[in-house]
Amino acid sequence: MDTDRQRSVWNRYAPTYDRQIAFFERVQFTGGREWLGARARGRVLEVAIGTGRSLPFYPADVDLTGVDLSPEMLAIARRRAAEEGRAVALVEGDAERLPVDDASFDTVVCALSLCSIPDPAAAVAEMRRVLVPGGRLLLLDHVASTWPPVRAAQWLLERVTIRTAGEHFTRRQLPLVEAAGFEVVEVERLKAGTVERIHAIHPNRVHTE
Repeated sequence: MDTDRQRSVWNRYAPTYDRQIAFFERVQFTGGREWLGARARGRVLEVAIGTGRSLPFYPADVDLTGVDLSPEMLAIARRRAAEEGRAVALVEGDAERLPVDDASFDTVVCALSLCSIPDPAAAVAEMRRVLVPGGRLLLLDHVASTWPPVRAAQWLLERVTIRTAGEHFTRRQLPLVEAAGFEVVEVERLKAGTVERIHAIHPNRVHTE
């Protein structure tokens, strides 16, 4: 699915997205956004921020920017930020061509989105570009299960979801992160291996923690 179609899909889903995803975040992705927020530091860029569901979990002292392809999703994120009293710069843009400068962020976060970005390798390369050396990459997503029967069911499901929403269930982001040269410092696989959390560091760094 190309970028224009993807934008159209997320614009259409925006009004009902929070209601639809809330159940899955409670049951499948439990604690995932809290995990991301606890590791975010400094100047933070959230790629594919969507409706801003991660906003309540970021530390108060981070300088937060969010990018999303969908103006309708960003409108909801803007309202959520106002309700939370959270200062955040929200920018319409493509994860594969981020509208920000090189080496301008200390942390890049992407939650539940590389599964549907048309070219996830390009998006990860962009995340590396905009991170400072030593910066943190924090990812949360659903991935191909470690259990063959579940993985087979995921494969069948995505025969529909790839066509209708560009959403993949048998991708895995870790090999892309490694191929981009990041140093992976923390990985968690949960829920029969269908959920993965990744904390990686931009190369050429001096890590003091």
